[in-house]
Amino acid sequence: MSWVILVLAGLLEVVWAVGLKYSEGFSKLWPTAGTVLATVLSVWLLGVAMKTLPIGTAYGVWVGIGAVGTAISGIYLFGESASMGRIMSLVLIMTGIVSLKLTTDV
Repeated sequence: MSWVILVLAGLLEVVWAVGLKYSEGFSKLWPTAGTVLATVLSVWLLGVAMKTLPIGTAYGVWVGIGAVGTAISGIYLFGESASMGRIMSLVLIMTGIVSLKLTTDV
């Protein structure tokens, strides 16, 4: 169950990162409120997952999911570059996330 919680925390990290863009520097009320809520929930779920997962694994997976998800969101939502170099970098991050999962005994 800790892994499911951790994945949810990582997905919420994507939500708050994208929300930062939509909040336009916290100048728009509803995007700002959603961003703050997603941030609090994401960090809380990360803390819950860390009750049973090693800190390095949990934090690395959380950051990795957030980084990859946010980069993919940037490509689809904001027309950011989808160059081969960027895609390969995201594949390397995902490989690291999977490797952390596979080498953790929990």
